[in-house]
Amino acid sequence: MLLMLVIIFLSIIIFFNLKNFLKFNRKQKVLNAKKLTTFNKRNLNNWMNLTKKERYNLFKKDSLDYMDKRKILLDEIRNEYKKISRENSEENIKKK
Repeated sequence: MLLMLVIIFLSIIIFFNLKNFLKFNRKQKVLNAKKLTTFNKRNLNNWMNLTKKERYNLFKKDSLDYMDKRKILLDEIRNEYKKISRENSEENIKKK
């Protein structure tokens, strides 16, 4: 009975250690992939050393970031225009 409990306990410990080890490896791969985010003339060789898939993913990410920024800017412009239009309409109403 005691031997059985020890075996179960050890197997649980081994399982959790293995799980943590695999999580750590996955995080390291993600961190390494995020390391090269911006490119310029100085690190052109790094860009060229990336695989086609990595370059595509970086381009896609940059494109999505640009679209998000553009949407935010357009929303700000629309809100500002609405605000100005309301003020002008209120002034016109007061003048009458």
